[in-house]
Amino acid sequence: MNLPSISQLINLNNKTAIVTGGAMGIGFGIAYRLAEAGANVVIADINNEVGKNAAKKLNDNGWKAVFVKTDAANEKNVKQTVEFTIKTYGDINILVNNAGIYPITPIKQMLLSDFEKIMAANLKSVFMFTKAVTEIMIKQGNGGKIINITSIDALHPSSVGLAAYDASKHGLWGFTKNTALEFASNNIQINAIAPGGISTPGTGAGKPTTPEMKVILKKFLNKIPMKRMGEPDDIGKVALFLASDLSSYMTGSQIVVDGGVLLS
Repeated sequence: MNLPSISQLINLNNKTAIVTGGAMGIGFGIAYRLAEAGANVVIADINNEVGKNAAKKLNDNGWKAVFVKTDAANEKNVKQTVEFTIKTYGDINILVNNAGIYPITPIKQMLLSDFEKIMAANLKSVFMFTKAVTEIMIKQGNGGKIINITSIDALHPSSVGLAAYDASKHGLWGFTKNTALEFASNNIQINAIAPGGISTPGTGAGKPTTPEMKVILKKFLNKIPMKRMGEPDDIGKVALFLASDLSSYMTGSQIVVDGGVLLS
């Protein structure tokens, strides 16, 4: 049997990927591994300075990456980013829906505007990018890969104050499964990664910046059988697996990357 080599399976040369929220944390961990594997990476992030620096870091390694300022919850921005990608690289083969927010606000204190902001950033953005990119992928006729970053909170709540966040991530998991079903006939594989506690700027990188976050992280760390927070690269490596031919017969799946938290 003549099987492709490992290097061939993970080779993303001539592939183009959009990574939303790719300027830092999990998003940059993903962008790093995709670029290393040869992909043209478009970092779509709202943070202008950090986004430019992220693209420069990848370019300094000799890899192909550009930054485009993007509010993933803004329909006009989404269309502009997709158009920019096509104009720059000619096609789109991989989409990583990573952008999201997770403010800690109990329902008793939450305003409707707070709830709507979380849904727009975490769920509406995924709908808009998925719709725009799948239209391109279908026209190209070569299939594609879409990776949605959910959370273990899509399977089990982690903390009071994250009800809206949890709702968005449950919704994203449902959206992943249904779109995987819809686009399977177009050879577009849609899967999800559910991270547990990952050490990122958003979580204080292991050094929480608020008393509330300190309490949450301490409690959470005690639940992790592996006794450590994850690193962005722990998610980046799994994203590479899903973006590559290593996962050629997978769609509608969610890979949990949590150090064993859900076991507890």
